Amino acid sequence: MMFGTLSRYFFRRYLVTTGWFLIGVSAISFLLDFSETAGRMSGLPGYTIGGGVLMTAVRLPLILQQTVPFIALFVGMTVLIGLNRKYELVVTRAAGISVWQFMFPFIAGSLALGLLTMAALNPLAAWGQRQALLVESDWRGENAVLRKAPQIPWLRQISGRDDVIIGAQTVQENGTKLIDAVLIHFDSSGQVILRQDAATAKLEDGYWQLNNVVERRPGEIPVRKASVQLRTNLKQDFVQERLTAPETIGFFDLSNRIAAAKSFGISTKALETQFNSLLSQPLLLVAMTFIAATVSLKFSRFNQSRSVILGGILSGFMLYVITVLVKAFGSSGVVPPFVATWIPVVVALALGATILLHQEDG
Repeated sequence: MMFGTLSRYFFRRYLVTTGWFLIGVSAISFLLDFSETAGRMSGLPGYTIGGGVLMTAVRLPLILQQTVPFIALFVGMTVLIGLNRKYELVVTRAAGISVWQFMFPFIAGSLALGLLTMAALNPLAAWGQRQALLVESDWRGENAVLRKAPQIPWLRQISGRDDVIIGAQTVQENGTKLIDAVLIHFDSSGQVILRQDAATAKLEDGYWQLNNVVERRPGEIPVRKASVQLRTNLKQDFVQERLTAPETIGFFDLSNRIAAAKSFGISTKALETQFNSLLSQPLLLVAMTFIAATVSLKFSRFNQSRSVILGGILSGFMLYVITVLVKAFGSSGVVPPFVATWIPVVVALALGATILLHQEDG
């Protein structure tokens, strides 16, 4: 009975501290991102202060998602150090409760935070990222030159004798509307015969609808046209799968997107890496909690060793950097996605548990 009450008390402390950290990080992130957005986009024709606040608000879940591992690390350290300073962990140990027993509420709390991030925060972040891209595109206008464009893959379509490579500065409507599109036409020998620069390119049923087009042919004067229709055999589903960034797809849609991409023969490495990364998020937060425990459980009434705490922070930071780096390898296909996302987490869990065993059980 006592252990059940104690577990609920520790779990409640963990949740309350997590809530305060989330509020604090959200406030700081909002101010920083709003300042960055205002400085970067205040010169755009459609920018307003209210619009900047709205864009920052919809981007906030994505920023929070990226900071959750550090929140789990600092929450674990804060709660455990606080319990140590008030002798609560000393009394708990004196009652014969092992470290694995009183750590269970913190492990459960980090698992709950990871599941919440995966199932609720990630879909919200994906939706917010899509809305932010739409708002930014509207601010810039169709004829505006983008100063900082995302990495948009090029498409190639071959329809009869027409061989065309299609690129764009940014995309809208899940990849079926291209902004500042560039279409380069080749002949059968691979020579460029035509370049079309369009303010927008909208994929319709069987053709691209190009608007405000400038056509350039070798040795000829550029010609401007209000609209051009370009025949295509590309399907909307294919283009959506090819151009949609994994970060703009929610967790519950990823498995369907992976299956659809495979049916079109499109590489699914980035999507699979994103999916496995989200699946491993709860265990990553547990690993962060283990790291926090290794530097916070030693009793100290007034202060904890600064070098030990700094070592815990650096260890957590290194784990995060490694997971991000290996995730990039998985997205590019250098490392299998499953290996890229799960191996660092499993290794961190094993190391954290081993250090705790050594510290507590000899």
